[in-house]
Amino acid sequence: MATLSHFLTKPPHSSAFHPPSSSAASTSTSAVLRLASPKTRHLSPKQITRTTTNHRRIRVFPVARAGGAASAGTKGSPAARDEKVQKIHSSEEFDAALKAAKNKLVVVEYGASDSDQSNQIYPFMVELSRSCNDVVFLLVMSDESDKTRELCRREKIDKVPHFSFYKSMDKIHEEEGIGPDQLMGDVLYYGDNHSEVVQLHGRADVEKLIDDHRTDKKLIVLDVGLKHCGPCVKVYPTVLKLSRQMSDAVVFARMNGDENDSCMEFLRDMNVIEVPTFLFIRDGDIKGRYVGSGKGELIGEILRYQGVRIT
Repeated sequence: MATLSHFLTKPPHSSAFHPPSSSAASTSTSAVLRLASPKTRHLSPKQITRTTTNHRRIRVFPVARAGGAASAGTKGSPAARDEKVQKIHSSEEFDAALKAAKNKLVVVEYGASDSDQSNQIYPFMVELSRSCNDVVFLLVMSDESDKTRELCRREKIDKVPHFSFYKSMDKIHEEEGIGPDQLMGDVLYYGDNHSEVVQLHGRADVEKLIDDHRTDKKLIVLDVGLKHCGPCVKVYPTVLKLSRQMSDAVVFARMNGDENDSCMEFLRDMNVIEVPTFLFIRDGDIKGRYVGSGKGELIGEILRYQGVRIT
């Protein structure tokens, strides 16, 4: 059995760790990584493409409508219904809002008054804004004015609804034509700062987590993924739920391999070639791993490494 502390003190060759051959090494619904050469900084996930027709192209020039367009902020418009979603009317307001958010997650919806899907998903974003106090929600109505159209051109938004996710003023993720479940999953995955899941940012964090739990003998479940990995986002709400239900016996942690060089080095040392990969660690030893995003399979593997017999 490979010992994690050995990898932490002296990185092995890529062949030094061989994952156990068992049904746990499932590759269904996982994204494949292409291992980089030593000179390469990043591992790239295989492109996961989504074809959708549930969005419409933005009209980037003023269009006259019979009766006039409903603008954000007027009575009955989406932004008027909830004060926790900040209305953005110009590029200057947009930049100021990103700066004011600092390291909080910022979720931006680009919508349009004549987009049925924008109108349908906005109430769900309002509900998220009420429950996610550590996330900043912004609304840009693309057809509100020349200034909002200019902002959409600058941000290269040509279809709505479009969601962009920012941290520290950097765009970290974006989606088009998504539904409520996908939006909630994205918000949890990119903005979860106060859960029972320990956020790890490098090899030193992994080593400290192991040392912290040598005496209590808790099983550590380390969720390794990438920032732009659909299956990683899909399974994360399950990870969150389990972290709350099993906190007495299991410690859940998460690392995004493409966050920095130290994380990427850790993925190479652990021979992680697909994400999400869940490493099961106890007393500094890697007891096994599960590759995939199946909820039932993940729960079964956690129980198995806790010593619970599954019949």
